[in-house]
Amino acid sequence: MGKLTVRALRAVLAVVLAGTVFVQASTVWALATDPEGGSLPLTPLRVITILGMVSVQVALVSVWRLATMVRRGTVFSRAAFRYVDAVIGAIVAAALLWFAVTAINAPGQRDDPGVTVIMGGVGLAILGVALIVLVLRMLLALAVARDGEAAQMQAELDEVI
Repeated sequence: MGKLTVRALRAVLAVVLAGTVFVQASTVWALATDPEGGSLPLTPLRVITILGMVSVQVALVSVWRLATMVRRGTVFSRAAFRYVDAVIGAIVAAALLWFAVTAINAPGQRDDPGVTVIMGGVGLAILGVALIVLVLRMLLALAVARDGEAAQMQAELDEVI
């Protein structure tokens, strides 16, 4: 991955991270400064929104670290698995939170249950992304193993020469 690609990825990650922090701060601000004098209730949807932003932030920071490893040429190492696992966990958490939103929204959709079915499909699609990243993790594991084998073969070849 070239320097320009890493910089572009980091710019996108920074903008999305700033957006998630803004949403979290706005939610906390709205809870703290209720115009009617009382405090707004911490509804399930607000909790899910805050937790959803946390899962996005975990994924963003992990992808940032992986991009750093790519730039340094150290991505094919055991250290990368920690970040890939964090991305997978964040995606699964986001899917579970989406299913919670779907369950909360479902009673209001009795007249049009298709909305709930579509929302459930979106949750399955999010889980599908987690499975894709899991497959990519398996490919990374193969690459790390091959890199280790290549290093061992090079060492043996150096001994022969």
